[in-house]
Amino acid sequence: MNKVISDGALLMPPKFTPALDVWSSQDGTPGSDTYANNPNAAFVPADSDFGGCLELVKTAPVQKVRYMGETPLLSECYLQVRAKVKAISGPLPSVRIAAWAGGQGGAHVTNVTEHGPATLLTAYGEVVEIKAIIGVGNRSGVDMVWGANALYGHIGLDILGTTGGVVRIDDLIIEDITSAFLRDMLATVDVRDYGAIGDGITDDLAAFEAADAAANGRTVIVSKGLYFLGDDITFENRVRFEGTVTLADEHAFALTKNFDLPAYIDAFGDEELAFKKALQALFGSSDHESLDMDGRRIRIDSPIDVRAVIGRDRYSTRRHVHNGQFDVTPGPAWDTEIFTAQGTYTSANGFKLTGVANIASIPVGALVEGNGVGREVYVRSKNVAAQEIMLSQRPYDAEGTQNYTFRRFKYVLDFSGMEDLDRFSIKDVEFRLQGEASGILLAPTGLIFSVENCFFTGPKDRGITSPGEGCQGMLVDRCQFLSDETDVPAQDRTSIAMNANGNDIKLRNNRIVRFRHFAIIAGSGSIITGNHFFQGDGVSNGLRLAGIVITGTNCRATIDGNYIDNCFIEWANEHDDAEQPHLSGPY
Repeated sequence: MNKVISDGALLMPPKFTPALDVWSSQDGTPGSDTYANNPNAAFVPADSDFGGCLELVKTAPVQKVRYMGETPLLSECYLQVRAKVKAISGPLPSVRIAAWAGGQGGAHVTNVTEHGPATLLTAYGEVVEIKAIIGVGNRSGVDMVWGANALYGHIGLDILGTTGGVVRIDDLIIEDITSAFLRDMLATVDVRDYGAIGDGITDDLAAFEAADAAANGRTVIVSKGLYFLGDDITFENRVRFEGTVTLADEHAFALTKNFDLPAYIDAFGDEELAFKKALQALFGSSDHESLDMDGRRIRIDSPIDVRAVIGRDRYSTRRHVHNGQFDVTPGPAWDTEIFTAQGTYTSANGFKLTGVANIASIPVGALVEGNGVGREVYVRSKNVAAQEIMLSQRPYDAEGTQNYTFRRFKYVLDFSGMEDLDRFSIKDVEFRLQGEASGILLAPTGLIFSVENCFFTGPKDRGITSPGEGCQGMLVDRCQFLSDETDVPAQDRTSIAMNANGNDIKLRNNRIVRFRHFAIIAGSGSIITGNHFFQGDGVSNGLRLAGIVITGTNCRATIDGNYIDNCFIEWANEHDDAEQPHLSGPY
């Protein structure tokens, strides 16, 4: 790339002439003093080394020479400035390339370096070449990094040291050497060429936006460094990351042309953070309906609070995550939280506990245990001011006041902070829970949550939990639920593959191995077909428990074509507070 050719830029200052009226002894700005008629400056027409050149007597500690014309510094442009000098007499000085940075409206661009390295002249008559590079980006070898605000420069040199010395200076040469920094200008644009610093502190957002705007179909390169971005950003071009970025949790980072998990891992350098930022972009942008994990396995150190990540209470547009693996890292973040509190239940209040002490500490999604409560009853919502908890199901015999236990399991994907989530699906994802964590906690309300071709390997407590009716119309197809309690007698197991409260769920062609129960279903209109669930153990004449438990009296379920091994189907009424529960089964 050469701006002299492509943009018609005039870079070279004129040669020295006897007039010297375009050469300033100050900064080179309009109105500054020139060397015209200066008794300490002269044009030498026939120097043996230089031909025509400028001869100066050093009269100031920093003797300046600046071309008064404006040498343009165009976007993506890097200029090398060269000059040949020699000492003639007097004290030997040091010499350096120097310039004055100009911006919009002739303003001085401050806080940038305006000189290159100094070179000491060590002998009279010896020709020494000095040089420096000026550019917008913080690249290796760039001496004067001016950023995107500098539009031009008054370029020249400085003579340093003791006054009284005499030097001669050959004509300045300014060359466009951008091609030395831009690897392939037809294909890439580097954020550093638009002023990005990459120190992890300076806000590089404007430089990133400028690079993306200039790319126009080319790939944006984020070179090595750590780049802080102070606000949301959406890239309209492909991005390749050699460095990493950092930004506040609430700020979105959207890649529209290469929206996949590996790109986000490259961008953030941390797998769990990368997934969160990609998920945030998935829900926050209309450019994509799915996030491809591209087969990546990511380590998860703590539950992912989806509400906190995406910043939304409700979402009803289809979104999809597929093709990857979550691998839980053991640690205290997965420990079950246990709370006890006194509360009151009356059948007149339906699904509500009132007068709940210590309610602020009891989380939504906690399993509720107490006399007459029944299985898989969860905290659906709470009103702290009123000390009221809404339950996912009615207790069957909890009239009065008692102490309740609330167990909050920890899930890899926790949607419970959302009020409603519709049409979200997960496909071809393995949850490697390793007896440390549970899988998915749904939102309290929602429609058509879909899980397909997924593995839930070793849930500590639950594979999929519905704390309300976020399971309405839920689809669980061709999944495997593999217990972490395979060596535990059936009656001693505590883990459950899944539960549901909503109607019209579909459980199809799944394989479920040695949980306490496969599914506890409180809603009606379910279709359960083609599943293989078995709960046997190695205990001679051991107890057998239900594989599927239907807890509502009006089940209207279709159960067909299942392979039911060492377990049975149980139909109960344990959420009916009008009469004591009874069982109908096994079948």
